[in-house]
Order: sequence, then C-alpha cells, then structure tokens
Amino acid sequence: MFHVSHDRGEESPEAKALWFRSLPLSERMDMLCAFTNLALSANPRLADARHARSARGRIQIVSGA
Repeated sequence: MFHVSHDRGEESPEAKALWFRSLPLSERMDMLCAFTNLALSANPRLADARHARSARGRIQIVSGA
C-alpha cells in the first residue's frame, strides 16, 4: 500500500531528486526562477556579486544516512 507522509524528515535526498527529475523541463525552469527570486528577495545584493570562483579539487558529498 502506498503511504503519503507530510513529514519532511521522512524524505530522502534521493527521493527528492527522483521527484525533481520526473518534472517536465518547463516546470524545472519555473522552480529555478522561483528559487532565484526567493534568494534575491532575501539578499538583493546577490545579483551584484561578481567574484564567484570554481571549487578546486575533488568535491565529495557526504550523506548522514
């Protein structure tokens, strides 16, 4: 039986990634715009930042699971 939960603590990063990948490209882009607008509303000076640098070396994602 399928279980629906409203507890964000029960959502794994993998499940969230699968859900996001299931969206059509147009909806993914809408979400990108919404996240960008949210970040800019929290800190309008983000758009003025021009000193972003690439990460050097190896990047490793560590999961607590």
